[in-house]
Amino acid sequence: MKRKALYLVIFAIAAAGAASGTWLANRKPAPPPQVAQATGPTKEATAIAADMQQVLAAYRKMIVLTQDEAGLSSTGQEEVNRVGQQLFHENQERINKIDDALESLVGSQNPRRFEAVGGLLDYVESGEGLYDADRLAFRELMQSLLASVAKDSSLPAIKLHKRISEDVDALAEIERNYENEIRAVFGRFETRSITLKREKWDSYVAYLKTLYQRDRILKDYGVVLPYPAKPEPPNQDNSPTAQKEEDEIFGKGLPRKTIVLTFDDGPHRRYSEEIAAILKQYDAPAVFFSVGRNLGTLDAHGAARLNAGAEVSRKLKAAGYVLANHSFSHAQLSKESGASLKAEILDTDTLLKAVDPQRSALFRFPYGARNKEGMHLLADAHLKSVMWNIDSLDWADPVPSSIADRVLRAVDKEGRGIILFHDIHERTVKALPAILDRLVAEGYQFAGWDGNTFRVSGGAHAAPAPVARAAATGYASSWAIVVGVDGYPKWPRLQYAVRDAEGVGQALVQKFGFAPDHVVTLKNEQATRRGILAAFHDLVGHGGTSGLQPNDRVFVFFAGHGATRKLSSGRDLGYIVPYDADPENLASDAIPMTEIQNIAESLPAKHVLFVMDACYSGLGLTRGGANAAFLRDNAKRLGRQMLTAGGTDQMVSDGGPNGHSVFTWTLLQGLGGKADLNGDGLITATELAAYVAPAVASVSQQTPAFGSLPGSEGGDFVFELPEESEFLNTNTAQLSNDAIALNTKLDAKASAPTAPVVVKDLQGGEQMIKAPAAVPVSSRQQAQRANDHGLQLYKEKQYAQAEAQFTEALKLRPNFALAANNLGFVFYKQDKFAEAARWFENAIKMDPSRAIAYMNLGDAYARAGDGEKAKAAYKTYLELAPSGSGVGYAKGQIEKL
Repeated sequence: MKRKALYLVIFAIAAAGAASGTWLANRKPAPPPQVAQATGPTKEATAIAADMQQVLAAYRKMIVLTQDEAGLSSTGQEEVNRVGQQLFHENQERINKIDDALESLVGSQNPRRFEAVGGLLDYVESGEGLYDADRLAFRELMQSLLASVAKDSSLPAIKLHKRISEDVDALAEIERNYENEIRAVFGRFETRSITLKREKWDSYVAYLKTLYQRDRILKDYGVVLPYPAKPEPPNQDNSPTAQKEEDEIFGKGLPRKTIVLTFDDGPHRRYSEEIAAILKQYDAPAVFFSVGRNLGTLDAHGAARLNAGAEVSRKLKAAGYVLANHSFSHAQLSKESGASLKAEILDTDTLLKAVDPQRSALFRFPYGARNKEGMHLLADAHLKSVMWNIDSLDWADPVPSSIADRVLRAVDKEGRGIILFHDIHERTVKALPAILDRLVAEGYQFAGWDGNTFRVSGGAHAAPAPVARAAATGYASSWAIVVGVDGYPKWPRLQYAVRDAEGVGQALVQKFGFAPDHVVTLKNEQATRRGILAAFHDLVGHGGTSGLQPNDRVFVFFAGHGATRKLSSGRDLGYIVPYDADPENLASDAIPMTEIQNIAESLPAKHVLFVMDACYSGLGLTRGGANAAFLRDNAKRLGRQMLTAGGTDQMVSDGGPNGHSVFTWTLLQGLGGKADLNGDGLITATELAAYVAPAVASVSQQTPAFGSLPGSEGGDFVFELPEESEFLNTNTAQLSNDAIALNTKLDAKASAPTAPVVVKDLQGGEQMIKAPAAVPVSSRQQAQRANDHGLQLYKEKQYAQAEAQFTEALKLRPNFALAANNLGFVFYKQDKFAEAARWFENAIKMDPSRAIAYMNLGDAYARAGDGEKAKAAYKTYLELAPSGSGVGYAKGQIEKL
């Protein structure tokens, strides 16, 4: 489709499909556009084509981002607008880059330059996968290209100029065709009594949503929207709005029917002066917030070197308009600090003073994003922050009439205020007269800045405090006996038992806070019959204030051989086999379960849990049930429970990851958090069994058993998961591939939170067990659990699932620096360095003292190719952690950059 191709599309719309509204809905969505390489100067054309695809992608994201935005909370709308503006400004830089490249290409003397441009026009006119609405993304580029080609009087240039002119006209027709649909998307108006059908636009937006999702776009730009906060009673004496209006100007304090017009991001070589000319017709004052780099640069001595943009600003000043500061580079200043933040503010102030020594003292933070340090710098520089309460959204909306409708409806609702426009778009130029006509007709007045205030001339919530939870387990102290036997002199040697015992002992001390001197570990020759029984009897005899107490818990772990002996009554009796047992003298050398039961009943502790990585059968069993008041009732009931690896005649499966048996590996995974089936931060013995038993049975020939021993009153042994505090970084260990493969199989059998699980009882029969009801926890604790789960998933290299958990943590607790860092590192691990840097910056903003976050930020900047920012981050790490483990690495990175 060339030259008049776009007209043919429009005529087809008008003649056939537009009336029915189905032409686009019936179209099969095409794959993302693939631009064929232009002939001629292919290097330039190919680079331009790639940039045009990025322009289109950002345009589409802005539509997805703002679609149905009215359903979001006010905070969500603010974040959507802020990220949308960031997308817009990034896209504006791409457009400027393409403008320059096209101008250079057209102005070159390459004989095939027009052929190359023709290839780019082919893409705009008939590129595969382009909807007509997509083509609006290129409208301003086409107008710039038209102006560049008009400078050449050669015959090929004249022909190309005609082609581009036809395309520009066709794009205007596309804009008119989509006017109503786009107005409905960007309007944020109240729902009317009759819902209008928008099949054409909805089909286009539905296609875009197959490419992008709002949550994904926001997250890529460092934003996770929190869950809606519960409404709090208003504080009449300390109104946040009143406080903000005092510190900054939002426009809500203006007199009724008073409007302030503001224009950001210029000066622009064409549109700023066009806007000024329109304002002059209505005698309307305005403030132009300038980006410093559009005015010039500072030399090594801090002196201003102005460029052509400064001349545009001088003309605006001469016409009576106010010049104001909009930072030097349009950075998100809430993420800046120190010298860089100061330079963003003061360098532009220096440039503005060079343009106009009486420049205004007004400043607008890009995206409205500011921090305390930035506000203090403004105060020191005698500058005043100006925000807005009416956003035209001209950065997102491509249709002038839609922009005008939005602004006028917002003005009707607010009754007064500061309107945010941008003087870098033709769409704003077109929308402005309609807005001013209506406002003048309805009696609105326009206020200008008089040096002190806006006047008509002549005519964070703080994050809620953490909710503390009382010690959930109610245990006064914790004790353990851990036994592992590999080197049996008279039984087959084992390969895993000692390592299993060591792993369990480390988990008890390092994860669950068992005092090291309360954990008795017996390995190989220490684990004789006499040694094991002596350890138990020492516990029983530990009286007095420093010994075992009625509110304590005892955990017993045995890894070694087990055996079953058939008694003359026909009943099975199980044994654990100590180091020195003789197979021929099992009854006298091994320790029968009956003796274990007696010991269990004699221990003066609240709860006792035996975990036996050995296979045998033959134990008595009672069962007690949990109820909704689990913690309260559990504290009153004695508990004597046992979890075994398997039954009689079963072999314990060796060969688990890291030298563990399959059973103990699964046990350690459960204690690591996977057995917290109801997500309340507590792992009961019942939950542990519900996770371990079916999981082990699914990957081995073992059938683990679980039950309560005689003397139990239905109490359940409880582990309270600690809050993980690890900031993910390059030194964080991940699981081996075989461990990840086994965990994937184990998790496939994991119990749902409320689902009962069938497991073997200690007699070999079947029973149904169910995790107790979850203990209520605060949103802060829910956030911690989500972060901890994300950490597990990260170590298993399940990055998408880990990202979802860290995102959930931030929704529950928006100021959670740990989760922000960890989300960033998930991006970093997937080579998404720009996204990673944004989240590391968020983590630092939330908690500036975290040295490791600066290290991560340095790594992200380095991998993204921004050496200067990487150096600054590494240097901050060295300042915060001069003796940290990463000092050598940070210094080495600085030397490389």
